[in-house]
Amino acid sequence: MIGFIAAILTTLSFVPQAWQIIKTKDTSGISLGMYSMFVVGVFLWLIHGWNIQDYAIIAANGITFVLASIILAYKIKYK
Repeated sequence: MIGFIAAILTTLSFVPQAWQIIKTKDTSGISLGMYSMFVVGVFLWLIHGWNIQDYAIIAANGITFVLASIILAYKIKYK
């Protein structure tokens, strides 16, 4: 149960940041390097979850991957 709650909170923590960036297109306060590495890391966790068929890891990292990728795409487009 603790892992499930942790997965929900860490995944949903990207929603306000993604929403703010989509709304304002201001990415000046975030690091391109950090988000690039983070997106790759989350993608690797997603693959790991798929390989071991852990649906909590798949769901949490799948959603986080999408949200972080949106932020990264805006960072690249509007830098």
